[in-house]
Amino acid sequence: MDTARDLAPDHALTRVDVPDDRETRGVVLMLHGGKEHSDRAVDGRSASWRRAAAMQRTIAPTLAEAGYATWLLRYRLRGWNGGAPVVDAEAALRRTDAELPGLPVVLLGHSMGARTAVHVADHPTVAGVVALAPWFPPGESVAALPGRALRVMHGARDRITSARASQAYVERAAAVGADATFVSAGLAGHYMFTHVTRWNTFARERSLELLAAAHRGLSDSER
Repeated sequence: MDTARDLAPDHALTRVDVPDDRETRGVVLMLHGGKEHSDRAVDGRSASWRRAAAMQRTIAPTLAEAGYATWLLRYRLRGWNGGAPVVDAEAALRRTDAELPGLPVVLLGHSMGARTAVHVADHPTVAGVVALAPWFPPGESVAALPGRALRVMHGARDRITSARASQAYVERAAAVGADATFVSAGLAGHYMFTHVTRWNTFARERSLELLAAAHRGLSDSER
């Protein structure tokens, strides 16, 4: 069993848990964006973390009413740095599994957060990934996605990451057995400053969709 130091620490998670009078049925683990290279620590001034926190405040109440906790992970460092956030996400998944064993998890990631999500999607509790304006470089691995769901939304005016690359990634994921779909965010850019309601609605509704499907699968397996 994992020791406490192998789990994401309390200060790294901003949690909106399900009210005590309701049963917790699953978790949406939010993964924020970042930079390709940076050794700066993520703090409360980080724009990427703050954007994710704003989305969490918007979508978490509805998710909690449906029985789903929303946890926002704060990485140690702002940079991808060859995959550093993957280690943090793995620790967060160990934390969800330790506190809420066996419950399904949806990974909700923006930009670098989506890239992080697809690297840990093969964790046993992960039902799928909801990816917002993801950073999927050419050749990015789809090895963790067979048997998982992937829901991608990307805007045509994104000049930071590529909507075409996201479409190509969805096609490659589907080819290896993922339930993968792509939706255009219209003329939205990368940072989700415009069409905010569209981004929030997609994030919330697709998370609910994947968690509901995970529960149907659990019910079928128990018959």
